[in-house]
Amino acid sequence: MPGAERSTVTSFAGIRDELAAELLQLQNEHQVVLDGLADVIRDSQGGSGDDPADSSGKTFGREHEQALLTRVSEAIRATREAIARIDAGTYGVCESCGEPIALPRLEAFPRAALCVTCKQRQERR
Repeated sequence: MPGAERSTVTSFAGIRDELAAELLQLQNEHQVVLDGLADVIRDSQGGSGDDPADSSGKTFGREHEQALLTRVSEAIRATREAIARIDAGTYGVCESCGEPIALPRLEAFPRAALCVTCKQRQERR
């Protein structure tokens, strides 16, 4: 079925374009979060005489910014890996079982590296 193959390749090209655009957004968000974290750290260093509530609030702010940074960094990593899989011709193949990943899954979650069955198995562990 050459037509189905062509449709999949075309879909992957569209997915790659979306991933590339998302990567740019994530990199911008990463910089914003880094700047925010630097501000929070700077603000928390000046409060050595803070009462426990102020100190706790600053700690929460710092941990929140660090969690955001981790989330954005992970999304950047996964997006780069998905783009690399498209470029290498391995995109759409489950990294666990080697079976094709359903196109609707890839369209809904373009960074998917596992088929639904393997992802469910991974989450049960």
